[in-house]
Amino acid sequence: MPITETHEIHNRRMGRNLGVGLTLLAFVAIVFFLTVSKIRNGGAMEGFDHTVRPSITEEAYE
Repeated sequence: MPITETHEIHNRRMGRNLGVGLTLLAFVAIVFFLTVSKIRNGGAMEGFDHTVRPSITEEAYE
């Protein structure tokens, strides 16, 4: 027997789910655009891969 009437709690739950979904989407968009802007600007591409980084060692010898 299907439920034909929507209860008031269904509307509130839908609103909360929509709010959480939009918040997550905004967070993903912010991270994506920050990543794209860092790549386009040619930011420091050196990662933390446990190798010697020239940018650090050159400052030590000056």
